[in-house]
Amino acid sequence: MDEGLGKRLFDFAVRVIKFSRILPKSKEYDIIKYQFLKSATSSGANYEEAQGGASKADFTNKINISLKEMRETNYPLTSSPRRAG
Repeated sequence: MDEGLGKRLFDFAVRVIKFSRILPKSKEYDIIKYQFLKSATSSGANYEEAQGGASKADFTNKINISLKEMRETNYPLTSSPRRAG
């Protein structure tokens, strides 16, 4: 793992995992936590995969998937049940 973005994505995934442990236990939060954890950890995994891309196009595709996962990770932060009132 590189010491730049790769490390930051890994550290972010660890923080998300720790954060998810303090969220309330409810049906709604269980669904949000599941998706939140999947996308937060997937972004780093896709970034790592991109480092071994077979071509420039493969690298670009995997980086774009990683960016998509980060955007998906942002969604639960802005749509939690508490915000819904």
